[in-house]
Amino acid sequence: MNLRDKYGIPRNGVITIAGTVGVGKSTMTKALADALGYKTSFEKVDSNPYLDKFYADFERWSFHLQIYFLAERFKEQKRIFEYGGGFVQDRSIYEDTGIFARMHYEKGTMNEVDYETYKSLFDAMVMTPYFPHPDVLLYLEGSFEDVVERIRERGRPMEQQTPIEYWEEMYKRYENWINSFNACPVLRININDYDLINNADSIEPIVERISHFMKQAHLLKM
Repeated sequence: MNLRDKYGIPRNGVITIAGTVGVGKSTMTKALADALGYKTSFEKVDSNPYLDKFYADFERWSFHLQIYFLAERFKEQKRIFEYGGGFVQDRSIYEDTGIFARMHYEKGTMNEVDYETYKSLFDAMVMTPYFPHPDVLLYLEGSFEDVVERIRERGRPMEQQTPIEYWEEMYKRYENWINSFNACPVLRININDYDLINNADSIEPIVERISHFMKQAHLLKM
């Protein structure tokens, strides 16, 4: 018996993984998908036509980049639900507006007109009863010190060279975002409660928590 059947998790469930850089979203996505017999959905970075331009000129390309991300994530969300579910998704569509587009606006790398246009489009596409929201948003969290240590140990070279002040700001923005997020049910998991790198079996208590959480969330909807 696999863990999905053992804990009574639906075959067509959709679980989205969220959290700041360094918390291990990709590792959790793969481990959880394997444990549940789900498919994975990862962000397509290599095919993004705006990414290089954006890093060369934030102010000129931030709006284009965010619109591209919104369109691609919307299409992926639609594909997942048309397929019939059974997915673990690395990164949510909600983080784009709640963290990144807002950060560009507040830092002056996206003007007010572009920001308001982006928010209006996001709300029209996503914040409606017709948009297929995930069953659970699994938020991976830990102390700022834990996150920085993981970036130093496992992060990409570009991440390791990024000033610590940037990661501190990103950490605070994620915490502020998740504390007011209510688009779908949120289950918070501390990154110190498991070690998927050294102990693959540590995924089972997480699956058990997800199962209990999904059942409780379903009862609240009834």
